Amino acid sequence: MPAFSFEKISPPANRGPIAPIVVKKRGVIVQILDRFVEARVRKQKGAVSRAKQKKKM
Repeated sequence: MPAFSFEKISPPANRGPIAPIVVKKRGVIVQILDRFVEARVRKQKGAVSRAKQKKKM
């Protein structure tokens, strides 16, 4: 008699439908942080473009 046995896994075609992936809403704190980051990126891009304009003059 074997000491152990392997579990039979059915092939992918015989399995049921895949459950839909649930997208969780992001927390309020994360949304606020995202806004700060976006504003900072915009500000940095503006500073870089202004510096390029000053170099041309």
